[in-house]
Amino acid sequence: MKSNWCNKKWPANLLLAAGAVWGSAAHAVNDLAGGPSVRQLNLPVGVTKIAEEQHFLHTVMLILCTVIFIAVFAVMFYSIWKHRKSVGHKAANFHESVVVEVIWTIVPFVIVILMALPATKVLVAQKDTTNADLTIKTTGYQWKWGYDYLKGEGEGLAFISTLDSSHRALSDAGAKGDVPDDYLLKVDNPMVVPVDTKVRIITTANDVIHAFAVPQLGVKQDAIPGFVRDTWFRAEKVGDYYGQCQELCGKEHAYMPIHVKVVSKGDYTAWVDGKRKEAAAKQDDPTKVWTLPEILARGEKVYAANCAACHQANGKGAGPIKPLDGSAVVLDADHNKQIHVVLNGQNNGAMPSWKQLSDTDIAAVVSFTKNSWSNKTGQLVQPAEVLAQRGK
Repeated sequence: MKSNWCNKKWPANLLLAAGAVWGSAAHAVNDLAGGPSVRQLNLPVGVTKIAEEQHFLHTVMLILCTVIFIAVFAVMFYSIWKHRKSVGHKAANFHESVVVEVIWTIVPFVIVILMALPATKVLVAQKDTTNADLTIKTTGYQWKWGYDYLKGEGEGLAFISTLDSSHRALSDAGAKGDVPDDYLLKVDNPMVVPVDTKVRIITTANDVIHAFAVPQLGVKQDAIPGFVRDTWFRAEKVGDYYGQCQELCGKEHAYMPIHVKVVSKGDYTAWVDGKRKEAAAKQDDPTKVWTLPEILARGEKVYAANCAACHQANGKGAGPIKPLDGSAVVLDADHNKQIHVVLNGQNNGAMPSWKQLSDTDIAAVVSFTKNSWSNKTGQLVQPAEVLAQRGK
């Protein structure tokens, strides 16, 4: 009796459980403007001509393939049913038909050509990066993006874009309850570009293969170590557009978002001016002598933005990532050992080089690790020490 009762009740219980899971998972989800939508199945229409043409090609070819599929299988199943042996039909004995063979060769050929011509046109347009108004080099790191403005307004600007630390903390905690609509897509430094401007994106990588992809802009380009590749976009609408690395690049692959902020040309000019002032402020005098409290406050911010994703906020590391809490290199009184690791990386790129950070930032983060968690060494690393180790 118990077994029969269970057999009768389990479908209802399963439906109730599925409903509970569905309700808890969906109650806080909203569309993200410039990013994924709830239950999105198709490509986004996008805000560039290339993205619109990609969407059009995808839709037309999907319809064409569906019509061909239905037509072919309808004829096949009709023939099987209509001429089955059980109603008295006998197999015909015939030889090849030149006419039929010509037809089934020419018709698919024409269909392929009709599909290839517009697709080739869009593909060629995607690679036409000439006459760009703005050129930005995007470098993939494990696991963040580096943006260098090489040509055009903003030339000389460079910064690192990392997943917002509050979102990472939310993920580590299990992301229970309501989450932001831009969950795991918010970054500390988005790429900012002006509207109606041809932007050339040059991609490369520092460690493994990454991929720079923003569906709303119609761009996806692999970033390969030792190679330089490029793509482009011209956004026709102001807004925030999101993407992610689309090559499996390691354990933090899910925490490598892309945020492209498209603004008016006036706002872009103001942003460039602000970034230049910010960069000038960060160009600290490497000969300045810092006190321990000052440099620890700065080091905490540098660590949260660049190091916590791998080594964790508690310095314990995870899996193959070595802990900094209790590390012999961190505790060593010879500061040059840790400075050398931060500047040049180690373990074949598993620990990347951080030469792009300023001497003061590196000195600050090294000092922070030497005095955090159980590492109460009291050691203070000055920027001049880092400067002396560059190039060695």
